[in-house]
Amino acid sequence: MDELDFLAFAGLFKEAYAKCFGHAPKSVMTETEAKILCNKVLELTGLSIGWKSVKNYSFFIIDAASAKKENPSVATLDTLARYVLGAPYTTEIQRKDNESHYPYWFLYRERVVQGSKKAIPGKRPVMLFLISALVIIAIGLFVYLKFIYDPASGQFTDNFTHTDERTMLNNGWFIKSKDNAYWNKRSATPGQLTLFTLKGDTWPDPSSKADIKNLLLRAVPEGCFTAEVHFKDFIPRQEWQQAGLLLLEDTTFSGKSIRLSLAFNDYFGGMKRPREILIQAITSLGNGFGKPEEIAHKTIFYPDSITNTTLLVNNLRNSALRIEKHGSRYRFLYADGISENGAFKEVVSQDFDMKPKYIGLFAIKGFTNADVIPVSFKFFRITADPCE
Repeated sequence: MDELDFLAFAGLFKEAYAKCFGHAPKSVMTETEAKILCNKVLELTGLSIGWKSVKNYSFFIIDAASAKKENPSVATLDTLARYVLGAPYTTEIQRKDNESHYPYWFLYRERVVQGSKKAIPGKRPVMLFLISALVIIAIGLFVYLKFIYDPASGQFTDNFTHTDERTMLNNGWFIKSKDNAYWNKRSATPGQLTLFTLKGDTWPDPSSKADIKNLLLRAVPEGCFTAEVHFKDFIPRQEWQQAGLLLLEDTTFSGKSIRLSLAFNDYFGGMKRPREILIQAITSLGNGFGKPEEIAHKTIFYPDSITNTTLLVNNLRNSALRIEKHGSRYRFLYADGISENGAFKEVVSQDFDMKPKYIGLFAIKGFTNADVIPVSFKFFRITADPCE
């Protein structure tokens, strides 16, 4: 481990300790402290590290000169970085399949390295002092931005001008259940994020588990907030093509959730009704609580209708969804129009006892055999609101 890697590792370890115990480490860790930290990491990330290793790391960090040299694996560093950076819950198998390049450690390390590059040349002790000072400043700035001035605590806007993974990760986005073939097409339309209506859903059917491919997630502010997403030319045409916003308590679909989507429907349980494009809002209490509840089913128009179909289709050229959370009260809104300044209209308001931790952008077709179609996201914003 070279000097920069050590400095990055030291900063990462101290941040992980501070996040767990609420203060910086003052001495080497006890066995109990090491086990508490490892359990907390496992609880929040889904990944495990050995408590004996963690205890040895504390010796190395506190007194590197006298302690046995430690060289943690990249997987361990990535696990600690995931814990510090608040990455979505995963498993070892999922990380191996989707993130075997250990992006969170290299993101953390890169920030430290970028800070250290400002050091000026000179004698070795002076250089080390300057590098250490800059790293401390960089880490302090990162902690400030992450935990004090997190954009999620005020306002975050993404126009999807840049959709490369590094930019999206730096902007606080995380990808879950990556399908590389389609994820690599996310920049199909410049200046927009393109997702595809792949097979999947937020709750299982008898033959498939709950899963959404290329689900794009980010943390939400605690308390009250407003979130909205804008589409460009998204017109679902087959069962059960849809896209929208997803609120989650966790990233495993085992907790409570809320889904708001623009969707196509032609299934009515044997009843004869015209096919429809609709706004749908669904709540779920999570595993063990039975079926989800549809709290909104608002038909936008019937595609088979001849009258005004062209005008109605054109209205979908610029559509948008919004969720407003105020305490346990959720308000769901929809907007459309030929121009981009169509007004939002309330679809439904509902009380729902849920404290979401993540918001996601998604495109799915349920577990049907409908075609896979692109969905262009052109704008996303989330704003923390005062709770009165």
